Amino acid sequence: MAGHSHWAKVRHQKGVTDARKGKLFSKLVREIALAAKLGGGDPGFNPRLRRAVETAKAEGVSSESITRAIQRGTGEVAGEAYEEILYEGYAPGGVAVLVEAATDNRNRTAAEVRSLFTRHGGNLAGAGSVSWLFQRKGIIRVDSTKASFDRVFEVALEASADDVQASDGSIEILSPPERFEGIVKSLETAKIPIESATLGYVPQNLVSIKDEESARALLRLLDSLEEHEDVQHVFANFEMSPEILAQVEAAASVPGR
Repeated sequence: MAGHSHWAKVRHQKGVTDARKGKLFSKLVREIALAAKLGGGDPGFNPRLRRAVETAKAEGVSSESITRAIQRGTGEVAGEAYEEILYEGYAPGGVAVLVEAATDNRNRTAAEVRSLFTRHGGNLAGAGSVSWLFQRKGIIRVDSTKASFDRVFEVALEASADDVQASDGSIEILSPPERFEGIVKSLETAKIPIESATLGYVPQNLVSIKDEESARALLRLLDSLEEHEDVQHVFANFEMSPEILAQVEAAASVPGR
């Protein structure tokens, strides 16, 4: 999964450094409201909400905004009522794509996501057509400069993680959804700093992208989906060498490309 993991890490870093703060904050606030709606407004009893609040604080979202988002989610104050939707589709080259969205207008978001797929040479597919190619997993990343692989491996395996692997400057831990929160707590108890932790989708098989043109078309679609204000996460079942990814990024920095 090295190629896909590398892309995901690059997107995470770009989200922190490049994205307009307003758009980033909007996505974080939506996740808080949705988590509160689905699991209640007390972070102590709602692991998803606790993680969403911690992430928002780390990104600089104010305590007042976090509190309002929780209250909107629980219905204590008026505001947008978000629902979580999973879209499935195919990118150019037959790459399967899952899109997690949080929206207050299902019809609008579906139409806009469909338009993005079509515009970039892909197509939106029906429910169940793509999701079977992925497994729901807890995905936890630790900065490899802040903890040794052996220590992370030891703690994660003791907490019953499925897999621990080094990936592009990070140590990535995969877990079943039901053991995700327990592994996070074990890492925190061991004083191992967590770079990111979320429930996501891990591809079971990968489509190899071997040329720059195909890579460019694929990443344009994935990037456009990531930039949509209703989209929270994007997952895709491809692998791509760091060299090809670097070529695409270099070409994107050239005017007119």
